Amino acid sequence: MSLLAISKIAWALGVVCWYVLRIPFQRKARRQKVKDASHRNLRDMTLLTISTCGLGIIPGIYAVTGWPAAASYPITGVQVVAGIAVFIGALWLFWSTHKAIGRDWSVTLEIKEQHKLVTDGVYRHVRHPMYSAFFLWAVAQLLLLPNLIAGLAGLVGFGILFFFRVGREEQMMREAFGPEYDAYMQRSKRIIPGIY
Repeated sequence: MSLLAISKIAWALGVVCWYVLRIPFQRKARRQKVKDASHRNLRDMTLLTISTCGLGIIPGIYAVTGWPAAASYPITGVQVVAGIAVFIGALWLFWSTHKAIGRDWSVTLEIKEQHKLVTDGVYRHVRHPMYSAFFLWAVAQLLLLPNLIAGLAGLVGFGILFFFRVGREEQMMREAFGPEYDAYMQRSKRIIPGIY
C-alpha cells in the first residue's frame, strides 16, 4: 500500500471516528429542550455548510478521486505520522469537550433549558475547546492530504465559520450568563491556552 493511500485512509478513519464519537452526545442533546434559538438562522447554517465543505466534501472528493491532481505534491512519512498524531489529539479533545458540556451541546447557536456554564476541565483555560479540536482536525487534514486545495480547505472552511461565529456565540453566552460569563472571559482564552 502506498504512503498516499495510507494517508487518505487515515484521514477518512479520523472523519468516521469524529462522527461515531458525536452520535451518543447528539442523541442526548436532542432530548434537551431549547430555551433560546434566536441565534440559529440562515447565516449560521451557511457558515456550517462552508465548514462542512472544507472539512468533509472537498477533502472527500480528493481522497476518493485524486482531483484536483494539479494541486497535489509528494507526501512524506513524517507528514503521515504527524497527521495521525494531530488527528488523535483532535479526536480526544473533541470527545472531552462533548463529555464536559453533555446535553447542553448543540451544532447551532442555542441555549438549552437549565443550561449550565462549564468552566472546568477542558474549559478551564479556553472557552471554545471544540473549536480548538476542529482546528486540530484541519491541521491533521493539511498534513494527511498532500493537495493544496483539499489540504487547506479545512483551515479555510472552518476558519471562516470560526471568525464569523465566535463573537456571536460569546455574545449569546454573555446574554445568558451575564457577569459569570464576563468573569470567565477575563480568565480564559478563546482557543489556545494563554495565547488566544
